[in-house]
Amino acid sequence: QVHLVESGGGLVQAGGSLRLSCGGPGRIVSINGVGWYRQAPGKQRELVAGIASGGSTDYADSVKGRFTISRDNAKNTVYLQMNSLKPEDTAVYYCNVFAGTSYYLPFGSWGQGTQVTVSS
Repeated sequence: QVHLVESGGGLVQAGGSLRLSCGGPGRIVSINGVGWYRQAPGKQRELVAGIASGGSTDYADSVKGRFTISRDNAKNTVYLQMNSLKPEDTAVYYCNVFAGTSYYLPFGSWGQGTQVTVSS
């Protein structure tokens, strides 16, 4: 099973920024699509942003214009730059892999995620 590792979360004030990182074994992150997903308490896990292997991206409407997903193939890492953070962005953030442009159908196992807390 594919298992990615997330890092970079933390506590930040509203309006602040964080950058999350996602890595995995070998070139798994470089050759597959990678998505960032989040789950807030009492809510279902949702797609935040995804980048397909060909470079196309997709974002949740709630983060468009504030979050940017990018990939560094040399480092086998995918990043999520989060700016203008809001309290409603508070959640555990996970990354996972998907095939093609199936942003909503990740096929890896879920890791522990990284907690993002935005204070008002």
